[in-house]
Amino acid sequence: MIQSLTNARVLTPAGWRDDLAVLLDGERIVDLLPPSDPRMRAAQPHDLRGAMLLPGFIDVQVNGGGGVLFNEAPTVEALRRIGAAHRRFGTTGFLPTLISDRVEVMREALAAVEQALAEGVPGVLGIHLEGPYLAPARKGVHDAKYFHVPDSEEMAMLCAPHRGVRLITLAPDQVPPASIGVLTAAGLVVCAGHTAADYATTRAALDAGVRGFTHLFNAMTPFGSREPGVVGAALEDATSWCGIIADGHHVHPASLRVAIAAKPRGKMLLVTDAMPPVGSDDPTYVLNGETILVKDGICQTAQGVLAGSALDMATAVRNTVQLLGLPLDEAVRMASTYPAEFLGLGASHGRIAAGYRADLVAMDAEYRVQRSWIGGASTV
Repeated sequence: MIQSLTNARVLTPAGWRDDLAVLLDGERIVDLLPPSDPRMRAAQPHDLRGAMLLPGFIDVQVNGGGGVLFNEAPTVEALRRIGAAHRRFGTTGFLPTLISDRVEVMREALAAVEQALAEGVPGVLGIHLEGPYLAPARKGVHDAKYFHVPDSEEMAMLCAPHRGVRLITLAPDQVPPASIGVLTAAGLVVCAGHTAADYATTRAALDAGVRGFTHLFNAMTPFGSREPGVVGAALEDATSWCGIIADGHHVHPASLRVAIAAKPRGKMLLVTDAMPPVGSDDPTYVLNGETILVKDGICQTAQGVLAGSALDMATAVRNTVQLLGLPLDEAVRMASTYPAEFLGLGASHGRIAAGYRADLVAMDAEYRVQRSWIGGASTV
């Protein structure tokens, strides 16, 4: 079906346009045209009533949503529920994220994502394995009993042929550069996180193929005057990407502003690290046998350890504008264009341009999602 999206403020790669309609044909964007163009006549029109039309948000760190934790339900049906919950907040592409767990659960999660991709479950782009190859000293809410160095059998599991994006967060002080090189050679996106590495070890990991840093500042060695640590290596490196949780709780806004200023434009991306309460009326969930309560927007254990977040991408975009002072178009790119480029999907996702996937979101001036499209299929 050919559709036209009209009467919107469209964020194009060149900036905002108020004088163009977006023409869709099936899963793809055909073109951006003046509403008077003759090609618009054959399209089914959708009047967006002055809304902002944005590239759909891409979240590379989604632990759960809709009352579901991926670790507790590594199934295709759980992925549908998680994706539907986040789509309400503009996320049209995501990586379901498995927190450190048993190898058997990892296998189930990998199989579920393979099946979801084969079935075309809306929004699923691949999988993010956050652990279990992490550092006990920077474990955060992860259960250190699962931590270990991957053996040859696990490396083969990780490097097996697969659909979609496969991202893994590991600690460079636990996994040597040679193994990082094997993973990247097999097509995996490797991030450093939950790590006690020093600057030199992190630099070696970057040279071995580490492409990004998982939730910058959190669960990693900080930046110091004589010990640059992981944060220093991340901010110094011009080629890697950094995920940030812009919820006002994980990192002070001033620290995020400094980090954004330090990295080249396009290398910072918004993530949610979302837990089951996103898109659910239940403010509690169970992680590693402990009940977590979301209070004042913060997910944390009884001991005060942050346990993911209750953040959604629409709110992350709003916070990036209101707390960090960035222009709206840049905040949106941090939620769409830059994550797509980080995942190697920049030629097909994350932009409103001819030939790109019709993954889109319409928002009002209050950052409320009015409608979204995944592959041209819409929902209100």
